[in-house]
Amino acid sequence: MTLMTKLYGAAAALALTAGAAAAEPALIFDLGGKFDKSFNEAAFNGAVRWAEETGETFREIELQSEAQREQALRRFAENGNNPIVMTGFAFGNVLGEVAPDYPDTKFAIIDMVVDQPNVRSVVFNEHEGSYLVGMMAAMASESGTVGFIGGMDIPLIRKFACGYAQGVKAVNADATVVANMTGTTPAAWNDPVKGSELTKAQISQGADVVYAAAGGTGVGVLQTAADEGILSIGVDSNQNYLHPGQVLTSMMKRVDNAVYDAMTSGTDLETGINVMGIANGGIGYALDEHNEALVSADMKAAVDDASAKIASGELMVHDYMSDDSCPALSF
Repeated sequence: MTLMTKLYGAAAALALTAGAAAAEPALIFDLGGKFDKSFNEAAFNGAVRWAEETGETFREIELQSEAQREQALRRFAENGNNPIVMTGFAFGNVLGEVAPDYPDTKFAIIDMVVDQPNVRSVVFNEHEGSYLVGMMAAMASESGTVGFIGGMDIPLIRKFACGYAQGVKAVNADATVVANMTGTTPAAWNDPVKGSELTKAQISQGADVVYAAAGGTGVGVLQTAADEGILSIGVDSNQNYLHPGQVLTSMMKRVDNAVYDAMTSGTDLETGINVMGIANGGIGYALDEHNEALVSADMKAAVDDASAKIASGELMVHDYMSDDSCPALSF
């Protein structure tokens, strides 16, 4: 069987065809779209990998509004899709209400914990990977000032920023970290123009390396950094290829593996909390032909050493979400 993903436009998004195979999984993308070159796209890549390896099919939908979250979940569940995987913390409340109504359906949510017996909650140690790329930023910086541009100002994104700042300070205690968030609504995930403006503002403050954790907004950050001749750091997916030789690295958050594993498990999906970090291959940094000339042997050795220490527990990176505070950055 060839790969056949079902695409739905806004008008027909919820008009799901009846009679699909009972065990056909489904994937619901968060706002920002599946081709955001970051978080959602990583999820899509994991689903495609599963489909190509198994020859099976999956359903998918790109949300056009907040109101569609519950509708999409219920329609997929009623259609017999199982498991149903969704990307993003914003599904948390609605999944908590929907999951009990479909006890025979397995759900997997990425970036949020939902305490229901038929839900797998996948969370990541983003602060660990952000620490590693923060080290790289500090080692690559010539000005001693580096930047961070987040998407929506939520604790999760502050977790990225805090880990990054700790990594920067571990290399250069005197370094300056300039941090900005794009906004306070979901629109912050898909505003490359604002990402570009923030990048220029940080460059004016001396930043010569900028880390974007902002979904589709980050595309504007990376583009402007390349245009202005400074280095950038991608996030979630490997974004090194977007501007070869100008993206220092990408903080890899293996959302693709989370989706692939959920679909591979199928109706036997184990529920509960699943934490993915450096120790179990869920978090890392990207090194390939597009950035290898930017990463010195000393830089790689230092980051790999820190990675091993984080994995073993010898090095602990503070998690902003543990107490809403950061020892290396003020918000």
